[in-house]
Amino acid sequence: MIKKPDNFNRYHAAKDRFLKAAIINFFAREFPRFFGPVIREKVADELMAIMLSLYPQANRLQPGQMLWNALNKTTRATSIHRRYVPVVLSVITEHDIQQLSQGTPMSQIARNAIARMIREAYRQGGILSNRDVGLLVLRDPSTVSSMRIAYEKQHRCTLPHTGIVHDIGSGLSHKTVILRKIIKEKKDPADVARETNHSQRSVDRYLNDYHRVVTAYEHNPDIDYVHLVTNLSKHLIKQYLEIITDESN
Repeated sequence: MIKKPDNFNRYHAAKDRFLKAAIINFFAREFPRFFGPVIREKVADELMAIMLSLYPQANRLQPGQMLWNALNKTTRATSIHRRYVPVVLSVITEHDIQQLSQGTPMSQIARNAIARMIREAYRQGGILSNRDVGLLVLRDPSTVSSMRIAYEKQHRCTLPHTGIVHDIGSGLSHKTVILRKIIKEKKDPADVARETNHSQRSVDRYLNDYHRVVTAYEHNPDIDYVHLVTNLSKHLIKQYLEIITDESN
């Protein structure tokens, strides 16, 4: 008999926590002579389809899911009138366990889970910050940020987290992505706003500030002069100059 890999032995049994596996195991235990493995799985799939059609997933929690009060994406975390919306987040899924049993690194599963939860919250009208996700997965917010950025670079995307939706923080990455798409790839700003889950107002502001800095810098490449002309902070000007330098290379 071929020995199962260690990852399979360690994680495969965890699938029993999910509904489909529970149905399969029920038939295997109660009717072992009537249903073979293939039939058991097909019957389980049919029962799952019936249940999902009668009881939409949004109305109940599945194993591995949790309820979280996320910040409403139409309000800012710094507002005294901030509102929250309950969202259902898939912290661990059957697919995650299947990948673990096949030897997929835990770090990759974690990055995928973080991206999944951020997207789930956004689809339900909420947004998650690095702190929120850190509380959910018991990790430091800076670690969550690094994992999120690694996912975005790997998949060439921008996740709709609090920092980018509300433009909180001094991160440069989303400005770089947005301006590169508009200036270098010649994409329509409205399309870029949708692609990056960013407000049209923020995209227009980035583009306007970028051109103001370019114009002033070309006239006089002195930070103090650009600051005086644009009334932008020197820190922000340096960010845009980095983008200008990157685009010229």
